[in-house]
Amino acid sequence: MASDPISVAITVPIGSDSKTLVGARFTENIPREWHAVPLQGGSATAIPLASPAPPRKPWVLPPSGLAVFYGRPETPRLFHYFLPRLLAEEKRVLCLDGANRFDPLLIARLARQRGIGAAEFNRRIRVARAFTCFQLTELLVRVPRFIEKFAADALIVTALPDLYFDEDVRDRDAAVAFRHALDALRALGPLPLGVAVFSGATCRGGPRPGVPESRRAMFAQLAGQATELWRFALDGEDGKLRLIGEEGGGRLQVRGCR
Repeated sequence: MASDPISVAITVPIGSDSKTLVGARFTENIPREWHAVPLQGGSATAIPLASPAPPRKPWVLPPSGLAVFYGRPETPRLFHYFLPRLLAEEKRVLCLDGANRFDPLLIARLARQRGIGAAEFNRRIRVARAFTCFQLTELLVRVPRFIEKFAADALIVTALPDLYFDEDVRDRDAAVAFRHALDALRALGPLPLGVAVFSGATCRGGPRPGVPESRRAMFAQLAGQATELWRFALDGEDGKLRLIGEEGGGRLQVRGCR
């Protein structure tokens, strides 16, 4: 699928402790031939919610549990900017891309900014594409088998529950597939695997306009299962994106950087 490039200005930490920021340009014209690509991943230090230690920084993925990122239509593309930290920690990432947003050129540029060769990057990521909600559910079910062959430290999922809003899919079929997807995510809980979902949902109460009423509760169900919930929001002063930690799964989460 090809389309005109879309530019989005955001603040992106380049280093673990660096205050250097860069602008970003996202493109949608990614060839569909990229069905499986190897890469690298990692995680950052997180604290148990009951711990008195300082809260975990935003713009990092959790070493365990389920983190859900939402708040902007372009959110499924923002996962790229979490990868440099993972690379620096020599972690492995498994990406289930339901939004067709994986951009190897952007990832190569981020690797160069870190001084990491593209070949090294490629050894540490595996990407599988899903073009329907049924394919995404099946990929989630297969994650335990995938990590037997590729010992991932982090799992990134895009377009959940976005793919399940397809009007060509009957309500009942979408609901069943989504329930199985949530069950598959829940089954990953005991594994030493940080899971991050990047959704195009723009608010807690429901998805974008035009989504069937019967499916508007899907994002709320996903958020209720999350151990961390992060919202992207535009800063009114400088027009840049900020990450704000919110309550998810009935548990108070760390706060973002505003």
